[in-house]
Amino acid sequence: MNEKQKKRFYKRWWFIVLVIVVIIGVLGCNREVNDEPQQASDNQELKEVVSNINEEQEEVTSDEEVEEPEDPVIEEEEAAETLSQKNAVRKAEQYLKIMAYSKSGLIEQLEFEGFSNEDATYAVNKLNVDWKEQAVKKGKQYLKTMAYSKSGLIKQLEFEGFSNEDATYAVNKLNVDWKEQAVKKGKQYLNIMAYSKSGLIEQLEFEGFTTEEATYAVDQIGF
Repeated sequence: MNEKQKKRFYKRWWFIVLVIVVIIGVLGCNREVNDEPQQASDNQELKEVVSNINEEQEEVTSDEEVEEPEDPVIEEEEAAETLSQKNAVRKAEQYLKIMAYSKSGLIEQLEFEGFSNEDATYAVNKLNVDWKEQAVKKGKQYLKTMAYSKSGLIKQLEFEGFSNEDATYAVNKLNVDWKEQAVKKGKQYLNIMAYSKSGLIEQLEFEGFTTEEATYAVDQIGF
């Protein structure tokens, strides 16, 4: 054999380079294989996060109150309201703060103030008024200044423009001692005119008091 023997193949440079390339390739494959579960896990977590966000948005949307759009009819009416109509509404509100009115009585009062029937009617219809309660208030106001029989007060309220139903409701709602009202009425008559006992009884009956109420009043007065 020669002194300089040929190098074995596994010690040659090209073999060493080849082995290194193979090792790098194997390591790369292992890394890709190891990364696949991690990537799959990351994708799953991302999907869960997105799903949770969508669910939260749906819950917020369902819980939020949906604002109703303003009624275009009301907006049109307010826009179409004239200055005279606005003033009629304000004037009607002012009157109702100091005195009770029937619907027709309030319209007449506004007309007396110079408003047209159209504007006065518009204003009264625009207000939210319980006319039965207005009748009760009016009945109380009358009883503070003058004595009335039950039927006489109903007629007076009807004269003011209240319906028979509203007037009757008001009188029945009031806690009134009609016999005492007959006494007051009898005294009022005697302050302006002389009466006999029977004549005063007849006058009180004419005012709507019953015979029992009128007789009680005359006896209380001292005939």
